[in-house]
Amino acid sequence: MTVITIPDEACEYRFVHASGPGGQHVNKASTAVELRVRVNKLGLSDSAYTRLTLQQKNRITKDATLIIQADQFRSQLKNRKDALERLQKMVAQALIQPKIRRATRPSLNAKKKRMNTKKQRGRTKSNRQKPTPDS
Repeated sequence: MTVITIPDEACEYRFVHASGPGGQHVNKASTAVELRVRVNKLGLSDSAYTRLTLQQKNRITKDATLIIQADQFRSQLKNRKDALERLQKMVAQALIQPKIRRATRPSLNAKKKRMNTKKQRGRTKSNRQKPTPDS
């Protein structure tokens, strides 16, 4: 995967108290990171911007700010790095253009083979039935 460069002017870091284990350290240090990214300052194409907003619609606010919260680690530096890596993965995912599906039809030979298989299966099932008095 290629490394995506994120412009510094698009990012804003906020450090807040984290929840979870950590003892007194959790109550004293603001280790959790809230990364706010102005999506329109990332320099994405229109199609990539649209894909990013659709893929991350629960994390993007009305004013086009993507919010990523990272509090997995007890270190502010590690959480900041984790948030930035997650942002890079999101942008890389949005840059991938989906392949256009082209509708195809089954060939005549494939249709005949399918029908023959269905007929054979029907014959197998009809042979399992009890014989009738007239046959």
